[in-house]
Amino acid sequence: MNAVLSLGANTGHRAANLHAALEALSAVEGITVDAVSTFVESAPVGTVRDQPDFLNAVALVSTTLDPHALLRACHAVEAEVGLDRSTKVPDGPRPIDVDVVTCDGLVLIEDGLVLPHPRAHERTFVLGPWLELDPDAELPGPHGGRVETLLQAIS
Repeated sequence: MNAVLSLGANTGHRAANLHAALEALSAVEGITVDAVSTFVESAPVGTVRDQPDFLNAVALVSTTLDPHALLRACHAVEAEVGLDRSTKVPDGPRPIDVDVVTCDGLVLIEDGLVLPHPRAHERTFVLGPWLELDPDAELPGPHGGRVETLLQAIS
């Protein structure tokens, strides 16, 4: 299965946190990091705007894990890099965030996993780096379409 992951960090040494997360993902049995975008800076989005800017990247991965196992692996990587989900403020500052954007074009809502990521279509820090890696990328689902077209619509 092929998947798109979005990574972001806005506390600590942001670039080092992204590199550590990518290294940790590569070490997970069943995940191969095939490509990583350049790192891009973005302003916070969501309900907590008074916080440091984020450094973001997108990774294209191939995996033998099912989507739920992939999400669990992403959460384990977050913990390894320093995110404590028990104290995390939604939309708040964090040393790392690893989101599953899409897996093989699946559209599903179940058990804490929504694919594609429900806000991917409105985030330039996801769409831009993804487009850099795959000029023909398409986001599935009701808000989907060609990534290039979605990015143009919000830029």
